[in-house]
Amino acid sequence: MTADASSAPSDSLRLPDGRPVPVFTGDERVMLESWLDFHRATLALKCAGLDDAQVRVTSVEPSAMTLLGLVQHMAVVERNWFQRIVAGRDVPPVFDDVTGFTLDPARGMGEALDVWRREVARGRELCAGLPLDGTGRIADGPMAGAEVSLRWVLIHMIEEYARHNGHADLLRERIDGVTGS
Repeated sequence: MTADASSAPSDSLRLPDGRPVPVFTGDERVMLESWLDFHRATLALKCAGLDDAQVRVTSVEPSAMTLLGLVQHMAVVERNWFQRIVAGRDVPPVFDDVTGFTLDPARGMGEALDVWRREVARGRELCAGLPLDGTGRIADGPMAGAEVSLRWVLIHMIEEYARHNGHADLLRERIDGVTGS
């Protein structure tokens, strides 16, 4: 097989909706990061073009899940796994609610997306140059003290985004009927 656009970095190929296409072949690190970037872009896409009232629409009872809450939650998840666990930093919570799901009437989607994007950027900075086999420790919760590799964290983050993007698909369809992606 010869090198072509299929093995190019995800920045070079984009879907019509603007999301980066994950690489088809190549280095494990590039592949993991490109899939994570794809899922991050999918969450942003699910929130695009909606007003503040729409991003606060809940799914179905008894769930209180919203697109705004999902974005806030993923900001919390980004900080936890990359700053606290991979980098071993003692950083404060992103929001008053440690899960990020609770909505603050004063915080809209623009602010939540800004916070989320800052957390994504910080995570990228902290991971740049770290080996996939490099480890961090889970700080708290039922797995407190467990050692995890950066490879494990990247795979977990892909899974976390994929699961929540499924929620975002259903929320977006409930809000305005948009489906897919």
